[in-house]
Amino acid sequence: MSGARKPVEATERGTARQTVTIHFAGFNRAWAAWIGDRLERRGVRVVPLRWDSPADVPLVDLLRDLTLAEGRVLIIVSEWYFQLGPRTHEEWNAALREVVAPDPSRFAAVSVTTAPVPSAAAVLAPVALTNMGAEEAERRLLDRLDLSSEPLNETTAQARRGPRFPAAMPDVWGAVPRRNTRFTGRETLFNDAYGVLQSAEPGAGVVTLHGMSGVGKTQMAAEYAHRFGSEYDVVWWVNAEKRVTYRRQLAELAPKLGLQTGQEYGERLRAVRDALRRGEPYSRWLLILDGADEPDQIWDLVPTGPGHVLITSRNPEWSEHNSKLLEVPVYSRDESVAFIRRRAPRLTEADADQLADALEDLPLLLDQTAGWLNDSDLSVDEYIALLEGGIDGDVVKVSADFPLAFQTAWSILLNKLRDTVPESVDLLRLCTFFAPGFIPVRLLKEMPGDELPEQLAGLLNDPLLWNRAINQLRTYSVVRLESHEVSLDEPVSSGESLYLHRMVHQIVRKDMPDDDRSEFIDVVRRALAAADPRRPTDPDLWPGYAEIVPHLKWADVLNSRDPQVQRLVFNCLRYMYFSGEYRAGSKLGERALTAWRKLLGRTHPRIWELTYHYTNLLRAAGDYTRTEALSRDAVEHLREERGPQDLEHLRAAAGLAGDLRGLARYGEALELSQWVLAAYRELLGDEDSRTLNAQNNLAVSLRLLGRYQETLDTDRQTMEARRRLLRARHPWALSSEINYAVDLRLLGRYAEAESVQAKNVRENRIVMGRDNPQTLRAEYNLALCRYRLGDRDRSRDRGEGVDEPGPLFAGVLERGERVLGETHPLTLIFATSQSCYAREHGDIDQARELSEAVVARYEMMLAEGHPFIAGSRANQALILRNVGEREHGHVLVEQALAEMTQAVGEKHPWTLGCALNASALRNLVGDIEGAAALSGDTVTRAIESLGRTHPLTLSTRIAYAADLRGLRDRRQAEKVEQEALSDLDATLGSKHTHTVSARSRNRPYWDFEPQIT
Repeated sequence: MSGARKPVEATERGTARQTVTIHFAGFNRAWAAWIGDRLERRGVRVVPLRWDSPADVPLVDLLRDLTLAEGRVLIIVSEWYFQLGPRTHEEWNAALREVVAPDPSRFAAVSVTTAPVPSAAAVLAPVALTNMGAEEAERRLLDRLDLSSEPLNETTAQARRGPRFPAAMPDVWGAVPRRNTRFTGRETLFNDAYGVLQSAEPGAGVVTLHGMSGVGKTQMAAEYAHRFGSEYDVVWWVNAEKRVTYRRQLAELAPKLGLQTGQEYGERLRAVRDALRRGEPYSRWLLILDGADEPDQIWDLVPTGPGHVLITSRNPEWSEHNSKLLEVPVYSRDESVAFIRRRAPRLTEADADQLADALEDLPLLLDQTAGWLNDSDLSVDEYIALLEGGIDGDVVKVSADFPLAFQTAWSILLNKLRDTVPESVDLLRLCTFFAPGFIPVRLLKEMPGDELPEQLAGLLNDPLLWNRAINQLRTYSVVRLESHEVSLDEPVSSGESLYLHRMVHQIVRKDMPDDDRSEFIDVVRRALAAADPRRPTDPDLWPGYAEIVPHLKWADVLNSRDPQVQRLVFNCLRYMYFSGEYRAGSKLGERALTAWRKLLGRTHPRIWELTYHYTNLLRAAGDYTRTEALSRDAVEHLREERGPQDLEHLRAAAGLAGDLRGLARYGEALELSQWVLAAYRELLGDEDSRTLNAQNNLAVSLRLLGRYQETLDTDRQTMEARRRLLRARHPWALSSEINYAVDLRLLGRYAEAESVQAKNVRENRIVMGRDNPQTLRAEYNLALCRYRLGDRDRSRDRGEGVDEPGPLFAGVLERGERVLGETHPLTLIFATSQSCYAREHGDIDQARELSEAVVARYEMMLAEGHPFIAGSRANQALILRNVGEREHGHVLVEQALAEMTQAVGEKHPWTLGCALNASALRNLVGDIEGAAALSGDTVTRAIESLGRTHPLTLSTRIAYAADLRGLRDRRQAEKVEQEALSDLDATLGSKHTHTVSARSRNRPYWDFEPQIT
């Protein structure tokens, strides 16, 4: 039967080796490479054949020629495969029916698209490889070719050497522009670039795509990254126009590579270059340097190593710096015609040829002009007549590059702009109410036309006038147009941004009539307000806020009375709080409070809402004294004006409870938290988000008081309710998971805690990003869970993993210092545990340095007598003990014990921990009786507070047994010790670090761990 499948045939030579010819569009090269690799591993001979479809050769003839290929022909079906030429679906249907239908067994096909394809493609019986993993895709491929899909015996190293599954992104993928689905041609250049890079010796894999402006160098580099990205583990895109930008963006690769460095860019840059040179942790890397027009500025920073570097530049001098130069010319005429016909389907082949000739085959001009013509009523002849008539300001035309030499003659240029295209001056002035640099003018063009002043409505609503103004500004190199992020189905304007130099920005903003200033700034304010994503707690929308925030200052939004603009300010403050931008958010909040008190009055309702957001940011940064005064002022005013049950008053009271926690007034905070929660439950019910927030805050107060079981019960309720009401991956639900895992760990349920926290870390990395404070908290708690589990030495047996306690502690501290600053409360928490970990792992110098810094910073930031100061001193005493300064350590730990007892009471776990350490130091300096008295009393209090089998209680029992032996009360010591060891076996297990250490009669100690307030 002609339609039956047939297995892959042997070659004509009669050997057992089979042959498959893979036929593919260049756009799908990654799929061809992966498929070829999977077949070759199974002994199949593969012949890759890129599909070329010259427009002057009938499609039927091309398909007939394909039947001459060796072996069975495997076609990779995609919209690109059928578009080349370009060819219509009707042409394809006719050709497939004539050539393939009579003998379909000669062909096989896989589909890598979900887009419509010619209906007759069904004769190829393609199997879909999309929306699935690599293993299932390989099974389907092999089944389609009637090959065995039994697993191969391959080592992990062998499996890594092949091309990556095309649907799987490289491990690191950074800032690469989205793929241009209209990309056309350049196949020879791609082959040349690929060949040069693949054949280069290590350290010599550098190619520069060189050419004039507008030929598509950046587009080609982006397409190279997408087309060949599956062969790399790291693909990183860098704006290389300026050395400072290049250094910063290359340094940002450090955390993506998992490199442990400080926050200084120079250190991180050195670490990145060294890692790339060594090929560790990745040897297959591709670095793309875009716009590197000044090689003398950056050539010394270009990495060497086993990876590859692709550069785009107008400067041919890169050939003098160990780079192979490949010139990117204008399109060939065939490429121009094919591109125009895809970009403007209404144009005929003759029209496309005529237009390409008029525009000299320059890709950027073809792109903008063809797109514009496709949506207009102008014919190509009429358009060319406009060009020849010398009125090209009225049509889309992209200028050549001009140097930014206008600063010294600005008045002349401004007069020329006024005389030629006055609208360009309006546009330029409008842009100065955005921040200098990249200006998202699409926000203006997305505004409703009826909201625009008449002076600007014509400019923003008339495409011809808009392009005329843009063109005039570009002619004088005043702006640069950036629109490479536009996708095929979006209007051109939606992705536009202008690049405006800071000097021009400053000059134009200063040289502006007052009437224009007032009108234009109002337009920009309303544009920013209209662009507000309106959900600042949603991480998916944070990029929108990140785009808006830099422009708030320049639009002077704080002096606007528009409620929508003021709402934007609130949402930006909330975004900055949830995304961890505490310092910048605090500055904005401070400026807003000053401006609005003057603008609205000190008791205006919006002042209290602003106070809430501002104090959240200050509190997150640890400025509790200041926030307590602001919060108390708001609470007292709102209670008097609106009554205690007012929702605004309750929110302010909840904030005040947070301030009290930060000031270590835990009892007051608990009382206030309980009252707020009860009020919310009465007004809103148990499952309103505000009620759950209050319940979350109550748990924080309970935890700080050492009431861990109550905290666990409360956090479990909050977590389960947030999962129901929000979603499992909502930031608040993920935060509740962290709290729940912390509670489990503090109760000694380490395995449960680790299980919850490991999953939560993965979710936070996906949802919040690796450097978000919440993710740092999650990773920090995971490190502690694994540390407490006794996994400190796992790396010796299984290799040093990034999620082992040591690397986790170090990585979290590094990122905390970089993202939050060295004195941020979270960073100090991270530094405390890193110091404790270093003390126990032989790096006593690092431990002491970190510990002394933590003590000093707490003493500077917090009032004397704060439990965090006492706890950090207790940690410092253990370091002094380890370095032989016993007397100093003894004095310090006794001071810490007295201060902690005064601060939180004698039964608090922190006090019990200080007592455990103090008894050890007493024993060490010879005060055996004092040690035994303290340790015995500590056991009693620990059992009462935490129970007999809590890890801290068990440590106090082991310590008490040691002190009894010191008093030579061996019988009682033996009894206490055996009971404690039995409970350790039952609770933590016989092989747990604490159990083994206790059996060896190593005296236990306690590490103070500051808690989130």
